[in-house]
Amino acid sequence: MNAILATHEAYVRLTIFLGLFIAIAVAETLFPRRVPGYPKGTRWFNNLSITLLNTVALRLLFPLVPVGFAVYCAEKGFGLLNNLDFSLWIKIVIGVIVLDFIIYLQHFIFHSLPLLWRLHVVHHTDRDFDITTGLRFHPIEIILSMGIKLLAVYTLGPPATAVLIFEVLLNGISMFNHGNIHIPAGVDKILRLFVVTPDMHRVHHSVIIRETNSNYGFNLPWWDRLMGTYRAQPARGHDGMTIGIGWLREPKRLTLPWLLAMPFTGKAGIHFTKIGKVIE
Repeated sequence: MNAILATHEAYVRLTIFLGLFIAIAVAETLFPRRVPGYPKGTRWFNNLSITLLNTVALRLLFPLVPVGFAVYCAEKGFGLLNNLDFSLWIKIVIGVIVLDFIIYLQHFIFHSLPLLWRLHVVHHTDRDFDITTGLRFHPIEIILSMGIKLLAVYTLGPPATAVLIFEVLLNGISMFNHGNIHIPAGVDKILRLFVVTPDMHRVHHSVIIRETNSNYGFNLPWWDRLMGTYRAQPARGHDGMTIGIGWLREPKRLTLPWLLAMPFTGKAGIHFTKIGKVIE
């Protein structure tokens, strides 16, 4: 089973990615939450181009992706769960939940450390908020994130099935919660008990620093509540809020070459945070 997962992991993820991308893009067109303020063509070109670069970089630099590495760790007995006598399903549940918490912490740290914020700011410079925003990450951040996931797999030892589920959820729900999709308030209130919704995550993309430094979760919404970083709504409302980074709004600085060079030029624009408190 593990060997099959490792062999077909890329095809499974690509199929699900394309299906979800099309579905969410159609939903954005039919049921938009906000009126787009900037030309979609340029933004989508930049965001999808950087996604392609990230995919190529990962394939070139990492001979083993997390699912394949989980198979290797299981064979060698590396990791906590590989040495505990739990049922497979319990290991899968623990694996998915713990990996999601690690991604929450990673996101928090990328906002807290100036050097890492220089990389992560590329994600926040998008002046609109839609499905492609969830794919807009600097290649070096993506490479570091992969390293963190591989270290987590080595330490935790989750089953390959858990890692595949987590990777599919991380990618799919990231597209969903960045989607410009109108969800009725009552439905959103229920949904955000179980998953990060677009309205919940959009707050995180506000130009207001105290809102940028909140709602770090990607999949599960519980970590923000537990860690004191949850903010229910933006101060100016979803229609009135400004998306992006206040000091990075010039179109010429948001082209693909500038996005790739951004971590190495100018000021970092630090957003400091502390566990349990959002700095105003």
